Amino acid sequence: MLKIFKENKISIIMWLIFESVAAYLFLTTKNIFYLFNFTYIGTCLALATFFTSHQKKYARTFAQFSIGLYMFFYLGIICKENMQIEGFWYYLFLGVFEGATIHYFIAKIVGPLFFGRGWCGYACWTGMVLDLLPYKTSTKRHQKLSWIRYIFFFLSFITVVSLFVFNISHKDQIMFYLFLAGNLLYYVIGITLAFILKDNRAFCKYICPITVFLKPASNFAYLRVKCDHQKCIKCQKCLKNCPMNVDILDNSPKRKNKTECILCCNCIKNCPQKALKL
Repeated sequence: MLKIFKENKISIIMWLIFESVAAYLFLTTKNIFYLFNFTYIGTCLALATFFTSHQKKYARTFAQFSIGLYMFFYLGIICKENMQIEGFWYYLFLGVFEGATIHYFIAKIVGPLFFGRGWCGYACWTGMVLDLLPYKTSTKRHQKLSWIRYIFFFLSFITVVSLFVFNISHKDQIMFYLFLAGNLLYYVIGITLAFILKDNRAFCKYICPITVFLKPASNFAYLRVKCDHQKCIKCQKCLKNCPMNVDILDNSPKRKNKTECILCCNCIKNCPQKALKL
């Protein structure tokens, strides 16, 4: 039993975290939706990390589409809940701890202390589409473009503040349209930038405003890919196959682009010496 736990520790802990959240929210709110929502997401993530650790080819894609489509179509389109950053600001200003505020708190503010930017790699509905494009890796990093994310972050904040300052009516309906427009804008920019820079994840590196939340906690992420330097032959296949340009060979907390790892495990899959592990 102990051996099974050790071999699948990450998947089990991942499931327990989300199941604990599901149970807590259900018991405190008496809303069965939370029980279903977080159990579903936690189970998808647990299965994906389990199959990824066993190097199954489409394990991460399974999680991306299972969670991404659920959140985009069911929560976003059917339930008309803005799960973008604008939705977080909106519910925050309303003083309501539900929907996007809970989502951001767990997945993008506190959660990264455990799984870093794993949400970007396994559940983001924008990344879900971008990862289907042909430019899987990029050796060039355009650091000067990174400031653009702060413009989008600031604009999302100002947009929602304006609804309250000017006492705009039908805020819920406006937020739904902002969800649709925001996602369309993200896809257009993300796909265009991917082809211009020949990098599927260019949007995630330079544009995505959510990374402003993700980066601080990701500095202390428990889940990290580590290198066994006694096995490593410095072929650098891990670096060449990393979509986020993370210096995986450096185990120190100061490694290059340390907060960018999306736990895709491409580096682990491509290491000929099995020198890398999560």
